[in-house]
Amino acid sequence: MVPALKAVFVIFVYSLSSGTMAQYYKFDKEKSSRKPGITPLKEAIEQMLSAYKLNTGFNESYLSAHWDKIMGHTIASRTTKVYVKDRTLFLQIESAPLRDELVRAKNKIIELINREMKTDLIEEVVFI
Repeated sequence: MVPALKAVFVIFVYSLSSGTMAQYYKFDKEKSSRKPGITPLKEAIEQMLSAYKLNTGFNESYLSAHWDKIMGHTIASRTTKVYVKDRTLFLQIESAPLRDELVRAKNKIIELINREMKTDLIEEVVFI
């Protein structure tokens, strides 16, 4: 298609039997767009989580489930437990040198997680 896509497309179907124009179809982009009052699925889920006050629990479980994506494979492979309780992230790291490095980088971990989650989910990190 041409980069400057127009709102109206015209499709002609050629009739073999008569050799004339058989049908005329007009596509109007404005009429086919989302109708007013219809909410996209993403917004509907966000509204449901807000209405039932499940945002925090959902974000905490998302953090635990996607720890590998957020912190990277190297840290995630040496992490045995990850859970959040009362805005505190609890981590069990099996490597002592890595745990020592992460203790020094607590503020950076908190900042990284809160930026990824787009909310202030974590206030403290505790290593168990």
